[in-house]
Amino acid sequence: MGNDDALALAVTLLTRAPLFDGHNDLAWTIRIDKHARGDVHAYDLTRVHPESDTDIPRLREGKVGAQFWAAFQPTSAPHPARTALEQIDLIRRVEAAYPDVFYPARSAADFARAQRAGKIASYIVVEGGVGLENALAPLRLWHAAGARMLIPCHNETLDWVDSATDAPRHGGFNAFGRAVIGEANRLGMIVDGAHVSHDGIRRLLDVSEAPILLSHSNAFALCDHPRNAPDDVLKRLKANGGAVLATFVPGFVSQALRNWLRGSLDSHGKAPMVADVKGRIAALEARNGPAPRVTLAEVADQIVYLVETAGIDHVGIGSDFYGGAQPQGLEHVGCFPHLFAELIRRGFSERDLEKIAHRNLLRVMRKVELVGEALREAREPAVGRIEDYPGP
Repeated sequence: MGNDDALALAVTLLTRAPLFDGHNDLAWTIRIDKHARGDVHAYDLTRVHPESDTDIPRLREGKVGAQFWAAFQPTSAPHPARTALEQIDLIRRVEAAYPDVFYPARSAADFARAQRAGKIASYIVVEGGVGLENALAPLRLWHAAGARMLIPCHNETLDWVDSATDAPRHGGFNAFGRAVIGEANRLGMIVDGAHVSHDGIRRLLDVSEAPILLSHSNAFALCDHPRNAPDDVLKRLKANGGAVLATFVPGFVSQALRNWLRGSLDSHGKAPMVADVKGRIAALEARNGPAPRVTLAEVADQIVYLVETAGIDHVGIGSDFYGGAQPQGLEHVGCFPHLFAELIRRGFSERDLEKIAHRNLLRVMRKVELVGEALREAREPAVGRIEDYPGP
């Protein structure tokens, strides 16, 4: 099949079965923008942002039907409880600023409602449990404010959960961490292990009463970054009912780039937190020579492997567009049809591509909601702080 034919089929497919992307850091991009500084109207999502990757024209071009927006903050940010609420608020202000574009989505059923209204379903995930400040009550307030997914940590280990890119201290989750998982299950919030250590994901699979997500991770077997999932974890998603959402972050896609970057990472594989990611890469290239170029085809390789290992019912897309470098051919949110065109050329059926586009993620969300309804009938909210949960 020719490139043009495959792309036309992909556009048709995603028009009928639009993409539900599991991770995008637009809220942080708006927050740190030198001009906007968190002002949604000043950032102006109605115009194309060539310096970044996400805006309304290109979301439409990319056939995005739903998006999990990350309420992200670095672990080291001051006032983490306040910052988490500010980031949730920023996402809600995006929804309010463009009501003709974004549908405030708080349930799986809202995906269809948004489609009927011709809008993009807007979901919220809190990325980094540092904002809990070691207490359970804030989780319920985040849920009340609209958050429907929790990523327990970011790049650093917290007092209750081990990060994939930091020294482990808790065997994955300690007693308080397990209480956080249980309360998220009761609320009907997805627990996302994307940033959790491998042992932590295994522990999460052991204790979670609902399906989990790995919302922006790839296969460790193809690229040995600690943020990627090992085969035993991928295989366990079948019994759990969860899903792994393939990500575009170049260092998680390509082993060649991972090797090239290795000398610039810390002992846990973590890159320094910098505002200008593209500038950092340019500086490394000036010192080390050109970086290996990561391509759309390599992202497709990851998806093929994930499907072969986890199963077609357990794979989706979690781009992790964040304003930084991206693979060639996937530079911005308008490029999603090109990835699906490549999957068409590789023999994926329309039904399987619909699963990858949104059906698998929606299934996970529906099951998490059902588990939450049952658990809320069976038990009261979990209360307390980390000191109330002693022991490993």
